[in-house]
Amino acid sequence: MNRSRLIIANIIGVLVICFFIAAGAYFYYEKSNFIKTEDAVVQADMMPLVSPAQGVLTSWNIQDGTDVSDKNIVGGVSDGTKVVPVSSRMNGKVIKNDARVNQLVQAGQVLAQEADMDHLFVVANIKETQLKDIKVGQSVDISVDGDSGTKFEGVVKEIGYATNSVFSVLPQQSSTGSYTKVTQKIPVKISINQVSTKVLPGMNAEVKISL
Repeated sequence: MNRSRLIIANIIGVLVICFFIAAGAYFYYEKSNFIKTEDAVVQADMMPLVSPAQGVLTSWNIQDGTDVSDKNIVGGVSDGTKVVPVSSRMNGKVIKNDARVNQLVQAGQVLAQEADMDHLFVVANIKETQLKDIKVGQSVDISVDGDSGTKFEGVVKEIGYATNSVFSVLPQQSSTGSYTKVTQKIPVKISINQVSTKVLPGMNAEVKISL
């Protein structure tokens, strides 16, 4: 009986050791061949639709979800003497509409926001210590929280020329005179191939960059 228990214990011990060896080999392989981060967000090229003059919005032909083309007239503003057309400035889809007919508007006021939904991309924030391994053209596996059951393919398109902290509103300072080194992150732009309609700008993403 004791011998049987000893054999079972030995088998379990061997299986546990094999598990840890396999897990270690897997994590070593992943670390050596990929850079992963969950600090990534889906984005799109955007352009505001703005009022060209001060006056009353006499016509407005768009709403959320409307597809527009570059230089399409989508509305008009009357300044009291003439009607000035409101035109779109890119091909895209209206993702936020802030205007209504008969609304009083100011010159330069943002009336709506349009986005290029056909060419979505991901901006991943990569640690400065990993940046030396990132190159334009590397393939990327992408998963997006809004469509978690789908894996998307992508390609590294651009690597930022400054860390995110450079554009921070409040610079990092210490009132005590002490200094704590913080690992900085650099934005990396990644294209998404054959994106689904469930993927929207602003959604969280996870990327796995092949080295």
